[in-house]
Amino acid sequence: MKTYPNSITSKLPGVGTSIFATMSQLANEHKAINLSQGFPDFEISKELISMVNKYMKQGFNQYAPMPGLLSLREAIAEKTFNLYSAQYSPDKEITITAGATQAIYTAISAFIKEGDEVIVFEPAYDSYIPAIKLNGGMALSVELTPPEYKIDWNKVKKMINHNTRMIIINSPHNPTGTILTAQDLIQLEKITKDTDIIVLSDEVYEHIIFDNYDHQSVCRYPGLAERSLVICSFGKTFHATGWKMGYCIAPENLMMEFRKVHQFIVFACNTPIQHAIAEFLKNEANYSNIGQFYQKKRDYFVNAVKNSKFKVLTSSGTYFQLLGYNKITEESEIDFAIRMTKEYKVASIPVSVFYHKNIDHKVLRFCFAKSEETLEKASEILCKI
Repeated sequence: MKTYPNSITSKLPGVGTSIFATMSQLANEHKAINLSQGFPDFEISKELISMVNKYMKQGFNQYAPMPGLLSLREAIAEKTFNLYSAQYSPDKEITITAGATQAIYTAISAFIKEGDEVIVFEPAYDSYIPAIKLNGGMALSVELTPPEYKIDWNKVKKMINHNTRMIIINSPHNPTGTILTAQDLIQLEKITKDTDIIVLSDEVYEHIIFDNYDHQSVCRYPGLAERSLVICSFGKTFHATGWKMGYCIAPENLMMEFRKVHQFIVFACNTPIQHAIAEFLKNEANYSNIGQFYQKKRDYFVNAVKNSKFKVLTSSGTYFQLLGYNKITEESEIDFAIRMTKEYKVASIPVSVFYHKNIDHKVLRFCFAKSEETLEKASEILCKI
């Protein structure tokens, strides 16, 4: 039998299986309605699937260029200009990635070294801090609190020092569904002016925004854009999370460093899907109405649970809805989420796990990227709790 030295230590000693996998497994075991992990339960565009199949049959099944297909990068550049009046070179400033999480890890790996500090706003998507730690950096967390989860930029300003290398922002925000305003971006632009700080802007839900709000991409702000890497997701936009397709846009000097790392993580991404998405993006309607589509689902879900004992927090984007439960029980978020899955057969995600200190505000996250039938069944249960 092969033996291993006892001196091996984990680089992530406090990290186990993600809460998303845990809750989905629990939902499967107890045959619960799964509103935990953020993926749709409805079909994606048949036209898009047909396009992928077409390009497979045409023989586009070998490696794509390392930065991604030029036709897709050109389509992204056009979309970005039309949305945000920002010009990016398809050749030197756009790279196709194997999903947004890979892009986030690549960006952090390209710029963070031992001793660097990264400011993160919590609750935060769970990949940020582990990626920072794996690269020798230190995450400094700014705690956001319900119900608004607003950023105190004066607090951020006081945290910045000569070790601050990066600030990570996320809007629309997972898990809270809040959005950054134009004033937020202006404040960030002022804070980072005349510094070497890089901004990593996670904008994977850019097309899923509600109530006639405009998405405030860093691309809109030249002073931010010149220091920012923007991460986007085709999986979120086209309901195809299993395809793991995303991209990064950034100025040439930042993208050059990004690609140095990218080539050794995945090198290239799925070729036929890139061809298909490049063609699919030619029709603006394929992404311009996504917000309206999900707003109907949000409104349906919120209306269905309005008479429950849960408190509905504002969701202005993403496909997540936070519900407070302090009128129901004093149980911790994790305990209540587990009990709800086992006893009531509805799975959710405790928001406390998005804080590195597991801060508990008695709030759960529910994914409404589901069919109306699924949302109706779940809501009926929630109203009886």
